[in-house]
Amino acid sequence: MSAAGDGRAPPRAAPDPATVQDQRAAALLLAVDPVGLGGAVLRAAPGPERDGWLALLRGALPQGCAWRRMPASVPDSRLLGGLDLAATLAAGRPVAERGVLAEADGGVLLLAMAERAEPGMAARMAAVMDAREVALERDGLARRLPARFGLVALDEGIEDEGVAAALRDRLAFHIMPLPPAPAGTLPDIAAARARLDSVTVPHDVTQALCGAAVALGIASLRAPMLAQRVAIAAAALAGRDTVLAEDAALAARLVLAPRATRMPDADTPPAEEPPPPEQGDTQDAPKGESTDAPLEDRVLDAARAVLPEGLLAGLGAGLRDAARRASPDGRAGARHATPLRGRPAGTRQGELRAGARLALVETLRAAAPWQPIRRRGRAGGPRLLVKREDIRLRRFDAPQETTAIFVVDASGSAAMHRLSEAKGAVELLLADCYVRRDKVALIGFRGRGAEVLLPPTASLVRAKRSLAGLPGGGGTPLAAGLDAARGMVEACRRAGRTPLLVLLTDGRANVARDGTGGRAQAETDALDAAKPLRIAAVPALLVDTAPRPQQFARDLAAAMGARYLPLPMADAARLSDAVRDAAA
Repeated sequence: MSAAGDGRAPPRAAPDPATVQDQRAAALLLAVDPVGLGGAVLRAAPGPERDGWLALLRGALPQGCAWRRMPASVPDSRLLGGLDLAATLAAGRPVAERGVLAEADGGVLLLAMAERAEPGMAARMAAVMDAREVALERDGLARRLPARFGLVALDEGIEDEGVAAALRDRLAFHIMPLPPAPAGTLPDIAAARARLDSVTVPHDVTQALCGAAVALGIASLRAPMLAQRVAIAAAALAGRDTVLAEDAALAARLVLAPRATRMPDADTPPAEEPPPPEQGDTQDAPKGESTDAPLEDRVLDAARAVLPEGLLAGLGAGLRDAARRASPDGRAGARHATPLRGRPAGTRQGELRAGARLALVETLRAAAPWQPIRRRGRAGGPRLLVKREDIRLRRFDAPQETTAIFVVDASGSAAMHRLSEAKGAVELLLADCYVRRDKVALIGFRGRGAEVLLPPTASLVRAKRSLAGLPGGGGTPLAAGLDAARGMVEACRRAGRTPLLVLLTDGRANVARDGTGGRAQAETDALDAAKPLRIAAVPALLVDTAPRPQQFARDLAAAMGARYLPLPMADAARLSDAVRDAAA
């Protein structure tokens, strides 16, 4: 019986030996120049592949080189440094504490679960990496501490683009580790480090790396700069004082290929593999490199050779999906400050009133530097004097609740165009909103006006009952439905909730705002009612349920800034997917 047939997982494909060697080279190069290369994004769950790469890196670092590990959520006092509260209170004077970034000076810092790092924390780390020092100006302290380190961001997430862009852009290597190659003799890292400053880069190598970055669609200027730095480290590791083409090809494979956003010269096949070396020739041509081609073509071919299949096919969709994610936990809705619950978001100065949560340690930290001055002339008084301006309160943030507002066309034309199917699809959408713990609201419009059939509620039973009782028939007062939707949107925002608007209509407006008939005026009023929704940046989806897609419905979607979805049969699955995309 086969492995797949007996319930066991099929055997994993053997890793490409050339890729394994490249990953080994990345670890050795990072050990040679951790500060100049910035570091690496290591995208893998804990396991032997990741541990093997980290072990190789740590084993290659010089003796005594700093090796620090930190979680993705640390306070600024630990990240950047600050007042050592215990030492300050004992000494009676401000005593500074070094942060983890300064402690990693000259070595490597591991950021665990880097995909969960807050944008503010990532920005502060990026600023320190650029300045190569920590500017400590807090808690009555003013110091500058060296912080030259390489960062290894351990990305354990399942989504693309998990690590903040500010950090990814500064890290030379983006790696998905493979099983490590058999351990071998490590090169002389110390000698390579000593040789770094004496390595020269020919002009054509710099030009080739920049040209390859442009051909691969890489917008960041840091990418070719990091690639050149990798080429310098590769030459130093090989004992050379000049960067050669093979060093540039290695840099293209390790730095430029993982950042590619398009396939270069897709209609032109890659350069042919070079012929086997003549007998007695001791040096093979690097992978994907033709020895008689121009240098820029050889560098580009080296990067092209390691682009994985299917990378570029799904790249656009992946980037769009990443851009649509509105919150770290994957739920729709912005985050807002809350006084008592949610994710910790630091502290703030304020008054200790009912409902506020005191940050005791931060309060003592704010008061400690002033104790010598406050105790002056107060013999026999309290040892610690805390004033109102020292009070620090805890801050939290939490995702705002999302309210999905369904605006349903119940006019006679809509009823003729399968209102019952639309009701069934909306019922499934309501259930989907309930699973996401979103609130739902329902507005129906027919005849001469619109009616709020269901105010925002989390009750799925009430929502289904209101939808089932929605009658059909009469004119299509589209402007009235949009006006009612705008009023509910404003009410939701005042209540601290994020609105999401879903409009189901066949687009055949024939009742104006004043209740009179006439298609021309009705369409004009509907467009006027839609524009404030676009100005207010309301996430919206317009589902055209007409048997044939209507041009006016497209114009209406554009006017309200909504995504347009022609769906004559009101397919529930497609509707649900569309609403989920609009909410994310």
